[in-house]
Amino acid sequence: MNVDFNKSPDGLIPAIIQDALTEKVLMLGYMNEEALQKTIDSKLVTFYSRRKQRLWTKGEESGNVLNLVDLKPDCDNDALLIKVNPNGPTCHKGTDTCWKETNNQSFGFISKLEETISSRIDNADTNKSYVASLFAKGINKVAQKVGEEAVEVVIEAKDNNDELFLEESADLLFHYLMLLQAKGFKLNDVVDVLKSREK
Repeated sequence: MNVDFNKSPDGLIPAIIQDALTEKVLMLGYMNEEALQKTIDSKLVTFYSRRKQRLWTKGEESGNVLNLVDLKPDCDNDALLIKVNPNGPTCHKGTDTCWKETNNQSFGFISKLEETISSRIDNADTNKSYVASLFAKGINKVAQKVGEEAVEVVIEAKDNNDELFLEESADLLFHYLMLLQAKGFKLNDVVDVLKSREK
């Protein structure tokens, strides 16, 4: 691996730590050549502590180690992206990340949509919310709606109107997320099942 430690007068380069599963950025540390080699050899992320002026393996006191999954230098070879499996909170203040974020699997907009569905269910106003009114009719009605949308996706898949196919696909996904919540689950639960099938 070609890493240029000479670009910095103190021989340190920034190391961005990212959860290999959730892809959340957990923290930023600094490494010298010795810290990088120790990280590679031990498979535990080790930094050079500017405050302690020595090598420091993350979690050496707390037990919240960062298990190395992968690392690679950036395009200029003067910074590292290190993917890890964290063992416990990463921040010394006890939070998952040094930016006080929860380190959960996120699906971007889909996760926000799940939160919106939850909010509409919890604050049910059946006169104003389609989600609340459908949930009020019970799980059978929600499941029936998923079936209807699935049939519409199949029908549109056989035609040549891509716009309608995508519209019906969006409807199916939306109602499927509703059905998951009606059963007490989230998309993460389905992803976990898929991961368990990975060979």
